[in-house]
Amino acid sequence: MTEGLKDKVAIVGMGCSHFGERWGTGVDDLIQEAVSEACRDAGITIGDIQAAWLGTVMGSQMGGGPPSGLLLSQVLQTSIPVTRVENLCATGQEAVRGAVYGVAAKAYDIVLAIGVEKIKDSGYGGLGAQYPGKWDPVYAYGGTSPARYAMAATAYFDKHHLSPEQGKRLLAEISVKSHYYGARNPRAHLKKEVTVEQVMAAPMVAWPLGLFDCCGVTDGAAAAILVPADQAKRYRDDYVTIKGMGLVATPGWGKEMDDFDLTTWDATEAAANQAYREAGIKNPRNELDLVELHDCFSIAELLASEHLSLCERGQYQKEFTESRAYYHDGEMPVNISGGLKSFGHPVGASGCREAYEIYKQLQGKAEPSRQVRNARLGLSHNQGGHPGRFVCGVIIYGLP
Repeated sequence: MTEGLKDKVAIVGMGCSHFGERWGTGVDDLIQEAVSEACRDAGITIGDIQAAWLGTVMGSQMGGGPPSGLLLSQVLQTSIPVTRVENLCATGQEAVRGAVYGVAAKAYDIVLAIGVEKIKDSGYGGLGAQYPGKWDPVYAYGGTSPARYAMAATAYFDKHHLSPEQGKRLLAEISVKSHYYGARNPRAHLKKEVTVEQVMAAPMVAWPLGLFDCCGVTDGAAAAILVPADQAKRYRDDYVTIKGMGLVATPGWGKEMDDFDLTTWDATEAAANQAYREAGIKNPRNELDLVELHDCFSIAELLASEHLSLCERGQYQKEFTESRAYYHDGEMPVNISGGLKSFGHPVGASGCREAYEIYKQLQGKAEPSRQVRNARLGLSHNQGGHPGRFVCGVIIYGLP
């Protein structure tokens, strides 16, 4: 008979590199930054780690160097099992998930999860077509990510009777919040506040998504040290436990279906429901204290919030933007790290970086200008593939 994972695994240390255009930094340097901080935070040495899970998306060669598992062992200067994982934009979270299962299975007593990506040096501009090439029986030729999410945005405007001006302004409010918190987060990539007017007037990428509606191409890494929860007090008193996890991979047929409206995100809803059941959460908006969700574009924050049951469908503006409920001192703080939009989105690192934000918030160690008061329960969300369909992961973290 299966058993839930709630409160069986704890995070006792975390680290995060600075995110940004790290031209003079190699992938090994990013790993070292994150892992060294995580070990210091947990009060351990690298030699104490018994196994590691490494998440990265941009190829097993990690930018032309040795295979990723070997590279991590070289950086750590230790001989331990290293498992490389990849699950599109949920990769960083997948590393955490693998590490959780390694501890929960009682195979190891102390493990490392790390997500890393070094994208800038590759020349990737963020506009590559999804599933490029010829039409085939499984996937039709795809568009760029901005184009896919732009279609979701215009579909949302139509479905909820928003004029182009109203819809664009709604998205601009989300981007303003992202940049507000990026400017208050010393490790974020983009640290400049913007106004609604600046967002509205910015160069267009794929209407209605302008420059300030899209996350940037970023380098970065984040790491976590995990142990059995019943051993966590050996390392620290303010440890954080895993409350619930959900992961869904769907067939991804939405774009081939005439009746798919691009605003129905079934993968997010299903993954969230898995995690909520395991964590025992019945009313997410009332029970969660903060959420770090996958806002690769401003419209993604809106649709993910609705499908995580943080607000009613079609009521995001009324329930969030008009009342500023999604700010750190509001009813439902969302992406007060700056999110992928401003903190940055090095694809393989983002899920683990979201865990870092929640970990610090629950400990009360975030910057005072964005610390959530008395936070005890947080959720991270990542999705990969075209909007709403493909892979989605949700992890819920909390104080014991």
